[in-house]
Amino acid sequence: MSDSSLSKRRLTICVVGSGGVGKSSITLRYLSDQFPEFYDPTVEESYITKVEYGANMHDVEIIDTAGQEEFMSFRDSSMAHGDAFLALCAINSYSSFVELKVLREKVIREHDGDTDVPMVIVANKRDLENCRQVSVDDLVAYCNQINCPFMETSAKTRLNVCESFRLLLDRVNLLKQKKFYQSIIPEESEDYIPDHTEKKCVIS
Repeated sequence: MSDSSLSKRRLTICVVGSGGVGKSSITLRYLSDQFPEFYDPTVEESYITKVEYGANMHDVEIIDTAGQEEFMSFRDSSMAHGDAFLALCAINSYSSFVELKVLREKVIREHDGDTDVPMVIVANKRDLENCRQVSVDDLVAYCNQINCPFMETSAKTRLNVCESFRLLLDRVNLLKQKKFYQSIIPEESEDYIPDHTEKKCVIS
């Protein structure tokens, strides 16, 4: 299959949030079960993988977007082309929660005002409960207001990492079925067989 056909089929998930909320950590924990101990600001990283969802294999690109001010042009470009979004804040940073709200509005603008863009709000760093600045009540109130599911995670302890991606795929299946089914890799395709150099993500 040509590269252009693959890119049209591929489901693009963008992991967005301000700097330091754990975008890279949650992405790497999901893809390879690794947790980076040291914070290294990301310009932008893209990972191509195959995700098993139910009885099908899906062709997925996960983009770990930039969170630093100087790299905003990279993030904005990715947001315009993303199909689904994990929007992160950190429970120990109220400012990251404020920035998350701004980012959600930006995603909607980039998608011509479509409020049905698949998204899951992720409150990361649940392992830092003693330093919590973003209350569960605040998260529930906001997510009820925008009709969007949320989940608290910890990339460090693995808490709800796979579950948050599963929830996002559930949202794509619910809200954008055409794109979701378009990303299915046909069993007769040579791409259906997982590449053992990549991480095969299984979501049952």
